Amino acid sequence: MKKLLFLLMCIFSVQTMVWADTDKPIQVGQLPTKAQSFITTYFKGHKVAFAKMESDLFYKSYDVIFTNGEKVEFDRSGDWTELNCHKHGVPVSVIPAEILNYIKSTYPDEKILKIERDKKEYEVVLSNRWEIKFDNKYRVMDIDN
Repeated sequence: MKKLLFLLMCIFSVQTMVWADTDKPIQVGQLPTKAQSFITTYFKGHKVAFAKMESDLFYKSYDVIFTNGEKVEFDRSGDWTELNCHKHGVPVSVIPAEILNYIKSTYPDEKILKIERDKKEYEVVLSNRWEIKFDNKYRVMDIDN
């Protein structure tokens, strides 16, 4: 009985490792429709260097890297979760108005180079390398330099 239980645990462990964290290169046309629309709207003229789907047992996400080094990450439904645009800055039309107004009034000479979001907060990185966290109501929670 112990040997059978041990064997089942080994099989389950190996199966879990196989399922966990699989990255698969994909074509842009295989992205969710929302992600494809986002790219054609905000990154028109950018050439895609690489696109991949990351998945594990409970999560799926997509990464798109452009030839100029900029990167966009999407969740399983095609909503953006991270924009990393160190060359030209994040397109201002993507940034929530409240965050953009705060940055323009407080740091008028800086560009937003990176923005991340999840269910609870936004985090932006400015061209002066300051990191600012906002809650989901766009109130400043933290500033790191």
